[in-house]
Parts: sequence; C-alpha cells; structure tokens
Amino acid sequence: MTHTEMTSADPHASEPSNLGQGTPPELILTNARVYTVDSDRPWAEAVAVTGGRITAVGTSSDLDALAGPNTEVRDLGGAFLMPGLIDVHNHHFLAGKEELFELRVPIGADLAGIVAAVRDHAAALSPDAWIVGGPWASDRFGEINTADALAQLDAAAGGRPVMLSDDSHHNRWVNSRAMEVAGVTAEQEGVVLDGDGRPTGVLLEAAGLPVARAQQSAGALTPDEERRSAQRGVEILNSFGITSFQDAGVSTHILEALRSLDAAGELNAWVVSSLLINDEIFGFARVGEDLVFDGERFRTEHHRPDFVKIFLDGVPPTRTGAFIEPYLPDDVHGDHFHGETLLDPAELTDWLRRVAQAGLSAKIHCTGDASVHAVLNAVETLRGEGITETRYQIAHGQFVHPDDIGRFGPLGVSADISPFIWVPGPIVEAIREVLPRERADQMQPNRSLLDAGAVVAGGSDWPVSPSPNAWEGIHGLVTREDPSGHYPGTLWPEQAITLEEAIAAFTIGGAEAMGLADEAGSLTPGKSADFVVLDRDPFDQPSNRLVETTVTETWFAGRPVYTRD
Repeated sequence: MTHTEMTSADPHASEPSNLGQGTPPELILTNARVYTVDSDRPWAEAVAVTGGRITAVGTSSDLDALAGPNTEVRDLGGAFLMPGLIDVHNHHFLAGKEELFELRVPIGADLAGIVAAVRDHAAALSPDAWIVGGPWASDRFGEINTADALAQLDAAAGGRPVMLSDDSHHNRWVNSRAMEVAGVTAEQEGVVLDGDGRPTGVLLEAAGLPVARAQQSAGALTPDEERRSAQRGVEILNSFGITSFQDAGVSTHILEALRSLDAAGELNAWVVSSLLINDEIFGFARVGEDLVFDGERFRTEHHRPDFVKIFLDGVPPTRTGAFIEPYLPDDVHGDHFHGETLLDPAELTDWLRRVAQAGLSAKIHCTGDASVHAVLNAVETLRGEGITETRYQIAHGQFVHPDDIGRFGPLGVSADISPFIWVPGPIVEAIREVLPRERADQMQPNRSLLDAGAVVAGGSDWPVSPSPNAWEGIHGLVTREDPSGHYPGTLWPEQAITLEEAIAAFTIGGAEAMGLADEAGSLTPGKSADFVVLDRDPFDQPSNRLVETTVTETWFAGRPVYTRD
C-alpha cells in the first residue's frame, strides 16, 4: 500500500486535533509521516508539544499556523514518526548490571567457547573473585551437563567460584568451588547429577538460589552501582526507542534505584514495576510478604510499583513448565510427567485476592498450558467476587489450550507474549526435545488471541533475549520466522498477525496491559510526548526486512533522550 492510499483511506487524516487552544506550542515537528496508533486519527503530518505533552496532531499547514515567536519548528523531511515503543516484559536492571559488571558469553557458544570466555575473564580478576555472567544456550544443555565439562569449567576459573545463567535466566551452570561455597549437595532438588550420581554443576530453577545468594553476599553492588545499573538499562532501552516498560521482577534495591533516578530527574521512561511474590531464579533478599505490600513508598511521577509477579511454573526445556498433556518420556521422569505449578489453586487465588485488595495488579509467569489454565480459573473466581478493575497479565503463555483462548478477553487477562523467545531459535529447539513435535511447534497463538478479543502486549524478556529491539519482535510476529536468519523456517505461520497489529502490541497494547494508556501508547493530545523517529517507513518495507528498521531519535516527555550518531 502506498503512502497516498494509506492517507486517503483515513477520513480524519487532514483534520487537526486540539488546535488553537491557548499558548503556542514549544515545539512543532512538521512534514513527517506520522503513524499515531490512535484509531480515531491513525495518520497525520505534524505533532505539537507543550510542557512535555502532545497538544495537537494534524496537517503540517494547520500546525504551522499554531507557531508563536518562541516555538521551535522542525521540518522532519518526510521521516517516519510514531509513538514511543513499549516493552511489557523485561529485566532492565539485570541487563544493565550484566553489561556493566559481568562476563558476557558469546551468543550460542559451545562448551569450548564458554570455557574460553571464563578463562579469559578470570585472567583479569583477583584470586577470590566470583565469575558471574552468561548466557549459555538452552540447546547446549547436553554439552555442559557432564563431569568432564565441569572439570573444564573448574580449570578455567583457576579456583574462583563461577555462576553462569542460561538463556532463559531460569537455570545456572556453576563450578565446584561455587557449589562448595553455597553448600550445594547432590541430595538437593534441582541439582542435576551425572550417571555416577555426581553433580554436574547444572542447577535447575530454585536450586541455583543458594549460589546466587552466596555470590551476592560476597560481592553485592553498592547503591551507586545499583543506580548505575538501572540507568544503563534505561539508556539501552531508549536507544531502541522504548519509552515505557514493565520490569517483570523487582525487589527493594531495584525499586530504590528507580525512585532515586526519578527524584533526580534522570528516569527517562515510564516504568511499571512487578514486585516478586515468589523467587525461583533471582535470589533477591526481599520477596513475598516483606516486599509486595511495601512498594508504595517508591512511587514517583514516572515509576509505578503497581504489579506483583508470580512464578507459577518454570520453563519447558528443563521440564519445569506445567502442562495438561505429558512431556516425552525420559529415564528421570517416566512416561506420564506433566510438570507442576509452584502454587496450588487455593494459594494462587488467595495471593491474587490479597494483592487486589491492596490495589495491586498481577503478572503471572506461565509457560505451560496447565499454568495458564490455573490463572484463568483464579481470575474467573475473583471477577465473580467483584474484583473487576485489577489488571492481570499472563507472561509468556507460550502454550495455551484451545479451550482457554476465548477466556482472555472476557476475563480481562492480557497476553504478555514475549515473541523473541518463540520464533525459531535455541529455546524452540530445546522444547522440541521434551515435547512431541506437533505440540512443541504450536507456540504463541497470537492470531487466535487477537481474534478472540484479547489484549496482546509485546515484551522482550531482555536480557533473556539478546536485545530489547522491538523490531525483532514485530518482525517475528508478522513473519513467524527468526529475525536473525540463523534458524530457518517458520513456527506455526497460521498465527502470524499484521504489521498494524504487531505495532499495536508494542505500543497501545502494552500501555493498556500496564495501566499506562492514559499516558502512553499513541500520539493523542493530552498524552506524554513520547515518540520515535525511524530511519524508514515500515509500511513500505517487505515483511522479511522489518528487523532492519532502526530508531534514529527517541523523545520522552517532549525532550530527546537518544539520537543515533
């Protein structure tokens, strides 16, 4: 479709909004290709900004007429402008911390590559320093899960403790010294053993928490380093055009870092925090009762501690996701293993009821269809009790039973779809090893969810994904193919969605899911002036080149926070 066709198809395209109302704008961006994501006026040519807010959207000639003697008028020369992107699921603090302070293992590294990275990193450390980093790829599990691999890791570390996260950040590979320091033994649940009953250093889910806590006790970041970690995470997000996001698992130190940044006028994004009810992977000091009812003191203008986070299951590659139908049989779990939820139905419903009564919404991690079903049942109970305003998100929701797809919309449950981890790639390959192929490949029924009226919101799960680039996610949503091109083919292509729908998932869909639709998600007068300028018009791109789209400028609250060099 050409520019002319798209513009003329919109009967409101030439009608300005909120024109001639009071003080002249401080800034007018004109002669642009503006995609507003506002259904009442999807296309425009110019945007006016005053006091960090959008004050008018319309044609260039109409908005030029609003300019006063002190208005900055900037001609964008036909550039594509759209709302700031929204990431409904990431771990910005962890990503910033990893970049600033940890070992980065090369993407997809084999055993030799992992060991070499550890050896090189160790050479610059003191003899008693911890080596912390990752990720190792899920489909390398077989390579590292041996006594010989552990011996190689021990040798590379030179006596230092090592803790490496996998690409899901749910599992760890640690060396013998780290297990010794943390008191990890072969008898503990989640400690993977070799054929002789010896730990291989692979620790599944909560089995890694003792090591994480030991590492934090030995080398915790200072408050200033924590603040820098959060700030660096936001800087990276801004560089990809993200101006609003939800951190999917926080404790007090992250809340304080965000509070401190915003108090200093240095938080360049709307942030919604998810306070952890249970902690299967992070090893944070405060979770549950001591945390989730204490978040209000960290609220600031741009930081909203409005959600809790529940881990209801783990991840399929390690058979910790909860399914209605069983996994493929293996020697450890037998023929009829389904996985299990981490909270029983009564516990889940009780937690959701209690936090709703305290005004808190909930993001619930579900990767298997049994955990998704349990959440929908709990929300149905609470809606029946009159809890109607609370927001609920099913995070990941890779597998949804067909009978449950139609329940999302009526129950007001949003689908946090994290598309970065279901297009063809290492996690998909690992899932194919534990589920029958016909089930493994039916991941993320996005087309069906949208058709059934669900709010679909895009999230990166960065740093589980290598970057928070929303255009990788948009590309995957539209094509169902690996944006990097490393993994061929498509994954359940019948569930592809349109470009308009994919952009909505990373703008207004995320805003609605997070409770930010009054501030963000579309270029609508009255909302925060959060927008991005792109290097191309994505509607003029072949779908298999969407991933090449690049952000050249990011604006938050009417001021530039990123400009591409």
